[in-house]
Amino acid sequence: MSVLPLVFTSGWASGINAYAVVLLLGVFGATGISDEVPASLQRTDVLIAAGVLFLCEAVADKIPYVDSVWDSVHTVIRPIAGAVVAALLAGESGSLPELAAAAVGGSTALLSHLVKAGTRMAINTSPEPFSNIGMSIAEDLGVAGIITFAIFNPEVAAIIAAVLLVLGLVILGFLAHRIRRFLRRRAQRREEKTLAAAEARTRARAPSGDGSEHF
Repeated sequence: MSVLPLVFTSGWASGINAYAVVLLLGVFGATGISDEVPASLQRTDVLIAAGVLFLCEAVADKIPYVDSVWDSVHTVIRPIAGAVVAALLAGESGSLPELAAAAVGGSTALLSHLVKAGTRMAINTSPEPFSNIGMSIAEDLGVAGIITFAIFNPEVAAIIAAVLLVLGLVILGFLAHRIRRFLRRRAQRREEKTLAAAEARTRARAPSGDGSEHF
């Protein structure tokens, strides 16, 4: 129970940027700032891998449409990462608290991931790239800030994460219509392009009509 606030907060943050969560927790543990971080997250290879993947996400997350593709790929990765980090924080391998922590971390990560992915799809309905860049920076700073805060004040950080999660779900509900309309328009454009390409091929195969059949 004592680690539950940190588990919840890390799950919420993992749904937004799992690599940043692993990297920050690992650094806090390796530098002795926190005793709550398990040794497996402090390993050098884990920190290097998390750092490289974080840099990849930092770039992909700021490019319109690429960010949505990245989010689609991470629909499975982020919840799993949230569950694994939560289980490691709970300790006692195979115990009921570890399984409960994994369930809390994984489900919270899934919900926050859905909020992030849906919000990005709504932002991508606008052609300019600056909103993507601004949102990505805000997400990175938010994750860094709340994970750092959770190390020193886990209960308050968990309350903040819960409020942000609820607000995100409410906002996503308002954006759902815009997202559906955007997806319909994109599907229609793809269909129009397919029909245009089919018509072009049909015209190319049709007789030229240049009078070559006259004697």
